[in-house]
Amino acid sequence: MSRNYPIRFINGEPFAHSLGKVVCVGRNYLAHIQELNNAVPDEPVLFIKPASAVVPLQQPLEIPAGDVHFETELALLIGHTLKQAKPEETMSAIAGYGLALDLTRRDIQTKLKAEGLPWEVAKAFDGACPLSEFVPAAQIANPHAVMFGMDLNGQAKQRGDSRLMRHGLAELLAYMSQHFTLEPGDVVLTGTPEGVGPLRSGDHLALSLADTYHFATHVI
Repeated sequence: MSRNYPIRFINGEPFAHSLGKVVCVGRNYLAHIQELNNAVPDEPVLFIKPASAVVPLQQPLEIPAGDVHFETELALLIGHTLKQAKPEETMSAIAGYGLALDLTRRDIQTKLKAEGLPWEVAKAFDGACPLSEFVPAAQIANPHAVMFGMDLNGQAKQRGDSRLMRHGLAELLAYMSQHFTLEPGDVVLTGTPEGVGPLRSGDHLALSLADTYHFATHVI
């Protein structure tokens, strides 16, 4: 964990920049909003995970005690700076596509939200962002129609499709860049589809991206 996290592509090639921040969006899939009984926001709900939250997805996952939930998300690797960008300027800034788990301490988050308090401790703790290697952007034929999924202990749990996002990739990056300068080495998490749930010691996770790239991990 730390800014020394090695960003790599699936062929083993290292990325030219160090890991920066992880900018996340909440409530970007309607079915997920409904399963948690949340309100539908008018604008993207943004939050940040620090570099210290990032760990390699393929290594065994260590999770804190309590009600820790998985949220599988399409991850974007930023390749050049975006600041107050327009949607049509954003897609060329994506250097790669990967998968991430937005691990969430749901019991703590629920308590803090009920009290109207910030909930970084539920989202930004050490190890809260297991992150895969990245597929070079040129190898994703249509980034506006990317399928991804996660199976837990051999059972399908989450299936995502970027076409179902409330805020598409270009729109989302443009919106983020109005508030946070996105720099090379930053990672953007694009929201989770329905099917989130708790993780427990011994769980095995199998993740897929674009029906071609596969990653696996387990909870210790």
